[in-house]
Amino acid sequence: MKLAEGEARARFAAVPVVRLGTADGRGRPHIVVVTFAVDGDMIYTAVDQKPKTSTALKRLRNVGENPWVTMLADEYSDDWETLWWVRADGRAAILADQAPPPGPVLAATVQRWTATATPTATATTASQAATPDATLRAQDA
Repeated sequence: MKLAEGEARARFAAVPVVRLGTADGRGRPHIVVVTFAVDGDMIYTAVDQKPKTSTALKRLRNVGENPWVTMLADEYSDDWETLWWVRADGRAAILADQAPPPGPVLAATVQRWTATATPTATATTASQAATPDATLRAQDA
């Protein structure tokens, strides 16, 4: 069952992490799990200070070559009656040297919210899915 845009956004904002999909200039895909903050149709994800293999992250290089991104939030369970997913598709830009946090921030403007839930999972309303601070969460996760 398709979800309304408002409920899709609320469910998306309520999860702790999403999968960020990017592609380089030649169309080669890359996916990574990220923490994020939602503000209306903007999604922000910061490059945090956790150790990484390189500071030249593939997601940042890809957005520099191809700004189209997709982000996926979902609820998976062995009980298929509770499944749902929300996908946010849009264009991203890299905001350099934002404070806080230090380092680059990827800012995505969502152009389309797509969401589906099983009939039982749709019984959860948007107000139940989102906590007061879920819509705009800190990036320290």
